Amino acid sequence: MSLLNWTEKSTEVLQQGGVIAPDERLPWPQTTVMGMQHVIAMFGATVLAPILMGFDPNLAILMSGIGTLIFFLVTGGKVPSYLGSSFAFIGVVIAATGYAGKGLNTNMGVALGGIIACGALYTVIGVLVQLVGTRWIEKLMPPVVTGAVVAVIGLNLASVPIKNMAANNFESWMQAVTFLCVALVAVFTRGMVQRLLILVGLIVASLVYAVLTNGLGLGKPMDLSSLFNAAWVGMPSFTAPVFDAKAMLMIAPVAIILVAENLGHLKAVTAMTGKNLDVYMGRAFIGDGVATMVSGAAGGTGVTTYAENIGVMAATKIYSTAMFLVAALLAVVLGFSPKFGAIIQTIPLPVMGGVSIVVFGLIAVAGARIWVENKVDFADNKNLIVAAITLVLGTGDFTLKFGDFALGGIGTATFGAIVLYALLNRSSRSA
Repeated sequence: MSLLNWTEKSTEVLQQGGVIAPDERLPWPQTTVMGMQHVIAMFGATVLAPILMGFDPNLAILMSGIGTLIFFLVTGGKVPSYLGSSFAFIGVVIAATGYAGKGLNTNMGVALGGIIACGALYTVIGVLVQLVGTRWIEKLMPPVVTGAVVAVIGLNLASVPIKNMAANNFESWMQAVTFLCVALVAVFTRGMVQRLLILVGLIVASLVYAVLTNGLGLGKPMDLSSLFNAAWVGMPSFTAPVFDAKAMLMIAPVAIILVAENLGHLKAVTAMTGKNLDVYMGRAFIGDGVATMVSGAAGGTGVTTYAENIGVMAATKIYSTAMFLVAALLAVVLGFSPKFGAIIQTIPLPVMGGVSIVVFGLIAVAGARIWVENKVDFADNKNLIVAAITLVLGTGDFTLKFGDFALGGIGTATFGAIVLYALLNRSSRSA
């Protein structure tokens, strides 16, 4: 197909349980509705990530849309994916900027320079894959390594909501109420409500918080003044990057994690659609890398392919890339609404903390899921040792210093897992 030329399928295909392939689409009205659904699916996590780093959530939404358009163009419209804010950056951004967990990150510029460096490294990896193929990546990062690295991202961040996002006992209880709300939505609802467990749980918990504080005076009340005063249309807050060597060296290695995420997502979409997308892997990495650089240059977060949107595709059996073009354009429109950003800023910090506990836990479990789905054999001491050491390095935030530069827990865990596996794998073969 050409870039904007999909084969149109009637809605009867869906009624009969059929599949809409990446190079096909429903009529445009239905495609637009499906695109809106994908915006909703990515919304909760894409907004949450910048808030946890002290970035502008409006700008993050805008750059997610622009990033998805870049990805669509680079891959020639062949890979169905949405690019949203990556949680892999949270730990290193907080470490590089000293962000305290509330309000605007005043040291954001140095993080943006690191995000651009990460995007550049990611793009270089994509070029290499395009030139020599994907086999070397799969050899360097087998499932035992990728699973451990993904798990570490969540475990390393666990202390952020627990230690920094509840100032008193009431707020700690509100965190518990929040993750209970999310859990109830996840288990006892169905359909799109269940797909939006994070967003729905957050809304319910915020209402409970408002009743207990604004209504009963049990805690700090919600302040809605900024919401009422915000304009419906306006420019987001752009920030210029600062290229600090320490921050760049700390944040750039996140590219390895993004490669692992994108690799896993492409394999998942390949399995669902029956179309081998390995041939587009290099272009997918390049598209994601360029989108991350563009986002960082404007003041946005690094971006990555989103599991939430892959989940929607699995549920609907609609894999048309046309949906993601629509979703990207809708996200760009939302990015220019300060009213939308003000809504996000009214979310109470302990409620956000409770949501963070769930999200970080889900990331950790996603790593374990990689092990289960790939049948990683932990009876093999090589796999057992790599996973065990990696998890503790990341969870304990093991730090190695090279002069003035410090490589924190996620970095030491990522590189440690790769190097340790390579060393033990070679030793086991020679034994």
